Amino acid sequence: MGDLTAIAATPTGWPFLQVFFNATQSYAGTSVMSLLLILPLTGSVIACVATASRQIWAFARDNGVPFSATVRHIYPKSSIPLNAIMISLIVCVLLSLINLGSTAALNAILALDLAALLSSYTISIGCIAMKRMRGETLPACEWSLGKWGLPINIAALIWLIPIFTFTLFPSVTPVTAVGMNYGCLLFGFVVVFSTVYYIIVGRHVYISPRERLRRDLQHEL
Repeated sequence: MGDLTAIAATPTGWPFLQVFFNATQSYAGTSVMSLLLILPLTGSVIACVATASRQIWAFARDNGVPFSATVRHIYPKSSIPLNAIMISLIVCVLLSLINLGSTAALNAILALDLAALLSSYTISIGCIAMKRMRGETLPACEWSLGKWGLPINIAALIWLIPIFTFTLFPSVTPVTAVGMNYGCLLFGFVVVFSTVYYIIVGRHVYISPRERLRRDLQHEL
């Protein structure tokens, strides 16, 4: 593999490229090995865009995002939600380009992504734990943790809450403008914007999947 310090300081900017070159001593071999990484990553991006577009479309179907009518539109000829797909693709491309201008901005986006993911777990598990502690009946499900459900929920919350908090901390000290974790700022902005949007617009037009299913069943009857 070679000297680690030299690899980290490679002029290519990508240490793995230097590792490949050190192993093959060939530009062609390095290109082929890099291609073996790029191809599966390309497939992963396609799958991620497809998944994200499906989620955006489903949320727009329930009037949960701004401009829902446009986002959820399905083109008759192709029968696909092209608008939702293009939004996901454009956002993915823009996020990929951020690193070209500012590493701090990319780190803020990544911190926001992780914080949002952990907060969604915390909220959903917290709600289930609260219902269990109150002795309320849970919705029908395929399988249940039984008596172990509440202890596992509490253990998950004990792990999630500190990890969520630490994701918003700066990664190094002393804290500088470049090293600052702006994920906390972005997370706060998203929470405030979402709350204001829900109060002003969302609560008047949003239809939950459960309510939509109930209406569809009534319509069929």
